[in-house]
Amino acid sequence: MPHIKDFKGKRAHMIGIGGSSMSGLAGMLVQAGVHVTGSDSARSYMTDSLAEQGIPVTIGHRAGNVSGADLIIYSAAIREDNPERAEAARLGIPQMERATLLGQLMEGYAHAINVCGTHGKTTTTSMIAEVLLDAGLDPTVHIGGQLDYIGGSTRVGSHETFVVEACEFNASFLQFHPTIAVVTNIEEDHLDFYKDLDDIAHAFDRFFALLPETGVCIGNGDDPRVLDALGRLSCRTVTYGLGQGCQWRPQNLTFDETGCAEFDFAFEGRVMAHVLLHVPGEFNVMHALATMAACVEVGADAHAVAQSLSRFTAPHRRFEYTGSVCGVKLYTDYGHNPAEMHSALQNAAHQPHRRLWAVMQPHTYSRVKTLFKDYIHCCDLADEILITDIFAAREKDPGDIHATMLVDAIAATGQSVHYTPTFNDAEAYLRAHWQSGDLVITMSCGDIHLLNAQIQKHGDENPFAASH
Repeated sequence: MPHIKDFKGKRAHMIGIGGSSMSGLAGMLVQAGVHVTGSDSARSYMTDSLAEQGIPVTIGHRAGNVSGADLIIYSAAIREDNPERAEAARLGIPQMERATLLGQLMEGYAHAINVCGTHGKTTTTSMIAEVLLDAGLDPTVHIGGQLDYIGGSTRVGSHETFVVEACEFNASFLQFHPTIAVVTNIEEDHLDFYKDLDDIAHAFDRFFALLPETGVCIGNGDDPRVLDALGRLSCRTVTYGLGQGCQWRPQNLTFDETGCAEFDFAFEGRVMAHVLLHVPGEFNVMHALATMAACVEVGADAHAVAQSLSRFTAPHRRFEYTGSVCGVKLYTDYGHNPAEMHSALQNAAHQPHRRLWAVMQPHTYSRVKTLFKDYIHCCDLADEILITDIFAAREKDPGDIHATMLVDAIAATGQSVHYTPTFNDAEAYLRAHWQSGDLVITMSCGDIHLLNAQIQKHGDENPFAASH
């Protein structure tokens, strides 16, 4: 297996460079003295940004793109039959999967904080990164989203603390080297890769086994599967949550009219600090507790942690307000499984609104098939539901699942749901039926956020008025 430290001054070609993780890693490699080129299937704001940074990006996958490369780095979505990977194999150019690279980059750090879990990873990782930066601990950071506070998805700091979002998809996190693991929850997802929930839980067990004896695992004590996993570990464990048995808990917890929490951080009953969050929802209380636990572990002062958390704003596409059109507030959220979309709608329901519109872009055929029953009720809090076509991502259409099947199943429960296959269909329906004071939230980790941009580009003018 090649090691990235041997490629300083050499050329690494990244296939799928426009992804949030790959683009961030590209910047880290440049700072490490590696000459980086890349390719992606489509132009995006990310590929444009990389080009502006002086990283050559080719749009389209072609065999000639790898000519002269010393190393190929690819994301999990890039298969062996990709023309660039196939050509690299023919030429004998060594290849490395993204997660392997990320694992190599975190080697040797005194504190490698790995945030894992079925959902909540990006926000929790972002909170930890921002807090440690505010505390002067100069962390190196890699997250799966865009955080304005660090100017993107990555940051290169000192060689003391590495904060990383550790994703279980494709068992990628098994390539990492954690000293501190934070686990937000263990639930069903990625059932195109895992057989069932037991298989997912086993992968987390294998990840926690990577912790050294001197390491620590910080877990959601309200999640029975997390508790079970913590009970099998030989290293030290710390729990957080709302339950009485958790070590880190909120005391005097209250919520304002927008769903933002104020509370005291307490460790084993002792009040450590006070915080007023400016991100809404009970799950952000959980993220803040996890952040406090992790940051205190690496030496941050509890009061400084709380002060930083009080200034925290969510990363892009995590219940992000994108603007107002025709008196309607527009939000977007990265939630792409039913539990995450339900949480996003809980946040939306706390905001002042007349009617709540959920615009769902189902993500991957396999996820819709395996979690179909959960999808039926994940938008129960909405007054109106729009469903676009399924976003295929890395998958091919199997022909036995379609968005209209989801629409029919939701309609059978009595909910008001409408099939709007394209962004134009969704925008046209919204503009024909919304009213000032309504709230619209688009949800998916696909490209649904572009619908927000499209609506806002058109402004108060309705380009579809003639068709209604």
